[in-house]
Amino acid sequence: MLRGIAIAVLVIGIAGTAFWGYQEHREKTAVLINAENNYQRAFHDLTYQIDLLNDKIGTTLAMNSRSSLSPQLAEVWKITSQAHNDVGQLPLTLLPFNKTEEFLANVGNFSYKAAIRDLDKEPLTEKEYSTLKTLYEQSGEIQQDLRKVQYMVLENNLRWMDVELALATEKGQTDNTIIDGFKTVEKTVEGYSETDFGPAQINLQLKDENFKKLPGDKISKEDAVQITRKYTPIKGGEVKVTTNGKGSDYGFFSVSIQNPETNLEASMDITKKGGYPIWFLLDRDVKNQKLSLNDASNKAITFLKDHNFENLDLFESAQYDNIGVFTFVGTQDGIRVYPDAINMKVALDNGDVIGFSAEDYLKSHKARKIPQAGIEIEEAKKKVNPNLKVMDEKKAIILNDLNEEVLCYEFTGVLGNDTFRIYINAEDGTEEKVEKLQNAEPVYEDVV
Repeated sequence: MLRGIAIAVLVIGIAGTAFWGYQEHREKTAVLINAENNYQRAFHDLTYQIDLLNDKIGTTLAMNSRSSLSPQLAEVWKITSQAHNDVGQLPLTLLPFNKTEEFLANVGNFSYKAAIRDLDKEPLTEKEYSTLKTLYEQSGEIQQDLRKVQYMVLENNLRWMDVELALATEKGQTDNTIIDGFKTVEKTVEGYSETDFGPAQINLQLKDENFKKLPGDKISKEDAVQITRKYTPIKGGEVKVTTNGKGSDYGFFSVSIQNPETNLEASMDITKKGGYPIWFLLDRDVKNQKLSLNDASNKAITFLKDHNFENLDLFESAQYDNIGVFTFVGTQDGIRVYPDAINMKVALDNGDVIGFSAEDYLKSHKARKIPQAGIEIEEAKKKVNPNLKVMDEKKAIILNDLNEEVLCYEFTGVLGNDTFRIYINAEDGTEEKVEKLQNAEPVYEDVV
């Protein structure tokens, strides 16, 4: 009888394990399908946006009146922004694609600056029309290259998840149809580096160029592991290190530490030059809250100081379930420098830092020469909507729509039931940006 019971228990155990494994497989498959669908959508959207970009640039060449030309150039700028967004959703982090992104950025900036100026008083020059003609031809070549990739994707049922896997391996990078296609696009764009965008050209400093400016010596894989351990509470565990950014102007190590006994896993990307943390993530369950949001912010501040991140102000804080989310921004001479931003997540059960992103900070942080303000704060205040009740005012450096750093007067005020931040250019009084702050989310738990 005992033997029969034991067999029955064993059968039930095996059946339960099999069912659990099946459920895990289904959930994993669902995640992979969702990721694949997102990649496919982003790629086909990108191809469509490049088609549209070529058409819109071609249309501007046939226009003459300001009433038609300005909106069309603004549309070109909008399309380049959407194309940038689509590129960002593809698994191309490890594949050098910076020249194509730079081309899109330069086209966007050229069209934006031309669109916002008074074309009746300052029409497009012959040189700018020549630039537009060149951009039309170049966007047409990119269009054809992407269409070839799209044809191969559709014809051969190619999967983007295979691209992600291939990019993570040295061997795979030499044998993948989609990767080869994007390398062709990148090689095509490399020939455009001499394009003269004229006075409207703004060369965005992309992450490749910015990370390259970081101080310090190159680190080894062993150094990367030691740095990761300083950020994580995991003791021992299995360590994996991969080298990324091959062929790019900068490189980084991806480090993963996993301890099956404690069920903890930490991942981190570290720049090869100087050993700076780009981002860090500690994957674990956060239990019942024991710390307040203020306690957690103090933990975050201590963490930053311990890792030599200085001259930072706590800018925003919020709580989601049992996790505190914080944004810190840099300061110089008492002025907030918003491009120097660090985002953090702190577990409210024990104060562990479980999320950290310093990418923006690493790309932009430097000692700046703060310009003198061209207008006084009272004059800037007159530019603010008179219905706004100003509660706070200060100086700040922000990025404007052209990705240029500008010194502004920042006014925080209330209009009706909403709170806004208004940024007025401290040099000429231009209203650079208006932000509506998020109100507290309503609670619906008691609603029947």
